[in-house]
Amino acid sequence: MSYDAEQALSAAREAATAAAEIIRHYWHRGVAVEWKADDTPVTIADREAEQAIRAVLATALPQAAIYGEEYGLEGARDGLLWLVDPLDGTKSFVRRTPFFSTQIALMDRGRLVLGVSCAPVYGETMWARAGAGAWLDGERVQVAATGTMAQAAISTGNVRTLTADARWQALGALIRDSSRIRGYGDFCHYHLLARGGLDLVIESDVNILDVAALAVIVREAGGLFTDIEGKPPSLDTTSVLAGVPAIHAQALARLRDASTG
Repeated sequence: MSYDAEQALSAAREAATAAAEIIRHYWHRGVAVEWKADDTPVTIADREAEQAIRAVLATALPQAAIYGEEYGLEGARDGLLWLVDPLDGTKSFVRRTPFFSTQIALMDRGRLVLGVSCAPVYGETMWARAGAGAWLDGERVQVAATGTMAQAAISTGNVRTLTADARWQALGALIRDSSRIRGYGDFCHYHLLARGGLDLVIESDVNILDVAALAVIVREAGGLFTDIEGKPPSLDTTSVLAGVPAIHAQALARLRDASTG
């Protein structure tokens, strides 16, 4: 299915900007919180932001399907597919913590080809397109050149599932052997990774809408982005191991040894 990748990226950035205006409005005004069947919060900001995103994307690339956090799938999954989380980090949003973002990615027959990550209150927007690098507010970014675990800065997100896994001890060993450990979570540690501020990100409880755009950004910044088993991101992804190449390879080897040992 033919399309102009640069125009698609421009549309994603426009959609993210439209969502940001809505999110900032409700951030200052305050919102009521509802709870979905999976015990996660949702607000009018989530819903209105996704509606605005869908309107822009459907106009710019009508041949693409859209899969969004709040309104589900519209169209077929096997061609061009927009992946949209209008307000990733709603729990942070409702607790007045600025670690939330809008995530928009485009998947072309199963391969992620572009992504936009916009954190409107935190004040950062990153974007990337396959083969064109990763960018932070117009400046190209690159992962660090860290080569040893003793030099590495690691950040963890939601690792609840991993605590009941044999790999939990391997994660502990990684932390002991690293230079420092942080827990930035959400978009923030992926932005830091892509611009050289971190070396490894580990999460065991995500969905593809949370991380699709970030996967493209990290990859185009020179990093590696897989699940904790080393598989590339897909619609079924539920975990992340992302890092600079040398540190990702070392961490993956340790986690694999733990899971088979």
